[in-house]
Amino acid sequence: MSELPVELKYAPSHEWARLDSDGTVVIGITDHAQEALGDVVYVELPEIGAEVDAGAEIAVIESVKAASDIYSPVTGEVIEVNPALEDEPETVNHSPYADGWFFRIKVSNPSELDDMMDAERYLMAIEDE
Repeated sequence: MSELPVELKYAPSHEWARLDSDGTVVIGITDHAQEALGDVVYVELPEIGAEVDAGAEIAVIESVKAASDIYSPVTGEVIEVNPALEDEPETVNHSPYADGWFFRIKVSNPSELDDMMDAERYLMAIEDE
């Protein structure tokens, strides 16, 4: 069973979002997504300062099986990316919710997080796949 932190919000496209105390949102992919991808070999992260709309493609992850787009679940400006993924993309496989995060966004509309699934709803969604 995939690991599923209850404090996160989840997108149908398998990204997670964590609202931090400073009002920024950290984005990554779920344990379920990294399991489906297999061994991650490359992550293309967005540029710092990039403006992104909720639902827009913002990054790419490549594994031994496939390449997949990563979508931003919120609208805002990319203010930080995870530098560890450049040299060690496999961190996503080992630690998808902690060290394997992708980027941080200064959110324009925090209420977009309300449209995302909680852990229970996400778990039901992936069980139906």
